Amino acid sequence: MTPKLALIVSFVAGAGVVATLQPDESLPQPALVTPGLPPTGAVTPAPSDAIVLFDGTSMSHWLTADGKAAAPWTPEGKVGGFMQCVPGSGQITSKEHFADAQIHVEFATPEKVAGDGQGRGNSGVFLQGRYEIQVLDSYNNKTYANGQCASVYGQHAPLVNVSRKPGEWQTFDIIYRAAKFDAAGALTAKPRVTVLHNGVLVQDNVEIQGSTSHVAKGPIDKGDGPISLQDHGNTVRYRNIWVRKL
Repeated sequence: MTPKLALIVSFVAGAGVVATLQPDESLPQPALVTPGLPPTGAVTPAPSDAIVLFDGTSMSHWLTADGKAAAPWTPEGKVGGFMQCVPGSGQITSKEHFADAQIHVEFATPEKVAGDGQGRGNSGVFLQGRYEIQVLDSYNNKTYANGQCASVYGQHAPLVNVSRKPGEWQTFDIIYRAAKFDAAGALTAKPRVTVLHNGVLVQDNVEIQGSTSHVAKGPIDKGDGPISLQDHGNTVRYRNIWVRKL
């Protein structure tokens, strides 16, 4: 049996029966768009009311996935304007937790290309530690559309592909609205997210169906959560990460 699509059906507390297609190789590839280029090396300064999670000088806002130790990322344990995933070290999470938020992240996939598809420059930004905005080297690198860079992984393909060349700095600007629940704890609104990739709209207030996974979609949970960065075995770099609570 070799179907391209796998229908996953599950029962989620408070949300009834949900289904998802992950990955969906039948989706058309997003059109290529060349983004406007900022000055070389430019970063977007954080607004005065933002919580700066990483300014290029300290990893003090980041922990291991279990929250028990300092984050083990960065090249040779040093911070030099960016932090870098150390393959095999595991996902890292912010000490601060958020629900509704504006989130700015800058990242660069490895300049030296290795692998292809999902094995090339793969990482991810998890909202509330649950919902992944995919980081991937999608420059001349074909993979399933709802797993490309800036996808809501396995759920929503980006409207267009605005990925820059490997090694170049890129930006995500994310407006995130957390799930809403009534007084009895029943789900009344699923999470929604808008994403600009390199200044171009690629997710337009889309509804998140559940926590993201390459295997199945998980439940929608109550409460806030951290910003998490994924270790997917590639030396992806991050810099200039800040959050405004909404």
